[in-house]
Amino acid sequence: MTPSTTTTHMISAIVFIVATLLPCPTNGAGGRWQFLTPSIGISAMHMQLLNNDRVIMFDRTDFGTSNISLAPGKCPAGAKDCSAHSVEYNVATNKFRPLTVQTNVWCSSGSVMPDGTLAQTGGSFEGERRVRLFKPCVNNNCDWQEVNLGLAKSRWYSTNHVLPDGRQIIIGGRKQFNYEFYPKTTDPNVHDLPFLAQTNDKGIENNLYPFVFVNVDGNLFVFANNRAILLNYLKNQVVKTYPQIPGGDPRSYPSTGSAVLLPLKNIQTKNVEAEVLVCGGAPKGSFTEASKGKFIQALNTCARIKITDPNPNWVLETMPLARCMGDMTLLPNGNVLIINGAGTGTASWELGRNPVLNPVIYRPENKIGSRFETQKPTTIPRMYHSTAVLLRDGRVLVGGSNPHSNYEFTNVLFPTELSLEAFIPSYLERPNLRPVIVLPGSQTKVKYSQKLTIRFRVMGNNVDAKSVKTTMVSPSFTTHSFSMNQRLLVLTPTGQVKKIGGMMYQVEVNTPASANLAPSGYYLLFVVNGEFPSQGIWIHIS
Repeated sequence: MTPSTTTTHMISAIVFIVATLLPCPTNGAGGRWQFLTPSIGISAMHMQLLNNDRVIMFDRTDFGTSNISLAPGKCPAGAKDCSAHSVEYNVATNKFRPLTVQTNVWCSSGSVMPDGTLAQTGGSFEGERRVRLFKPCVNNNCDWQEVNLGLAKSRWYSTNHVLPDGRQIIIGGRKQFNYEFYPKTTDPNVHDLPFLAQTNDKGIENNLYPFVFVNVDGNLFVFANNRAILLNYLKNQVVKTYPQIPGGDPRSYPSTGSAVLLPLKNIQTKNVEAEVLVCGGAPKGSFTEASKGKFIQALNTCARIKITDPNPNWVLETMPLARCMGDMTLLPNGNVLIINGAGTGTASWELGRNPVLNPVIYRPENKIGSRFETQKPTTIPRMYHSTAVLLRDGRVLVGGSNPHSNYEFTNVLFPTELSLEAFIPSYLERPNLRPVIVLPGSQTKVKYSQKLTIRFRVMGNNVDAKSVKTTMVSPSFTTHSFSMNQRLLVLTPTGQVKKIGGMMYQVEVNTPASANLAPSGYYLLFVVNGEFPSQGIWIHIS
């Protein structure tokens, strides 16, 4: 496969390198699918994996009566019915239990605090200024705790990120061109962000659920619509303005694309590089046209930029499949899974068509022109309000899809989906190549700039010592095609991998040097043998 001619455009004195690639053939499709359960009782609009291997999911309280009842005595005062709109899914047992949310969590945001507590913020109507806290437990006695007026502003379609100091920042939302912190700081807790007003397309928006990442210098990369800034949130100063993506098509809700911070490598060096990848979305005008019944093909491009470069350029690549409303999940080996979504239309009620059933793997280390690999298709359309999260065992949990304002199961093009399935990447099909971590044990606590010894075994001594790497992944809060707080770091070894007897090996790595690289909290640690990751273990860094 060869890329077509690379064309260079000069736009606003910035040189953009545009590389149009031929789609990869599907005859090499990899991975497989595992159907887990036909119904969890709700549609998994929001997902978060916690450090007890449970996944918290919820949709909205005004979808109507769900298919799972609350436990006796858990019905909220004034509720129209006693059905649940949140569940806790136990990955190990493939079972779930209902949870109680008191107010509407529709189109909300969240991230896990450094102590492992899920802090979910905002929603709609009576829930728009609520904060809801869920602290993981093992005895099934934990449930949501709500903080009334925990937010200074209404937050609906906002984005959260854990900061190096342990707080969460909540950015944007419908008619909110500002940001605030949780827990609240001393006044003023709300700071204007004109960039959000500047990226707001009148009557359409195209700047909701902005893509936000902590850069390696501690500042925030904030992307909305078709462009981005680097924000010093402490001083409320824009320290860098990035060029617009070539073509200018929107990538943010409702023209929903997705984005990831690509794996951070060489993190012991003085100048760590960081790159962002934005994929999919919908062309200008798609939302208006879809509202009239005309469904335009989604964008088939990804845009990649080195955000730490003094003169950053976007590089465009062509995906095998056009896609909006897709999810992007970082895999333990550093590849990116692009999954779910539609081939035409946009996000919002009933506005997507042509479900994209094939996931695609993006290999960021490959040469341009050979980075995409189409995977085996699912049989279940995952349209608007679908989600995907990485599990500790290396599978990707997939759920949700409800493009309707209520639960609709019959006589509609895409029925409300209550099922869960898992995409199993091909790296799980070679157990003889997958390491098994022996030491340290799960839930180990580590410090910044610490030397960490890892022992692992591999069946049959199938180890290429030069290809072994250790990665740590921050589990994401995923909704509306964006995985908030998602992050992967490749840990720097202090020396070579050593064989210490039998099928046992040992490697020593340096943990990240600061919270700018890895904000404090729980991460999944993996040993990767070539392409093949171990099961993860939980570590906590502070």
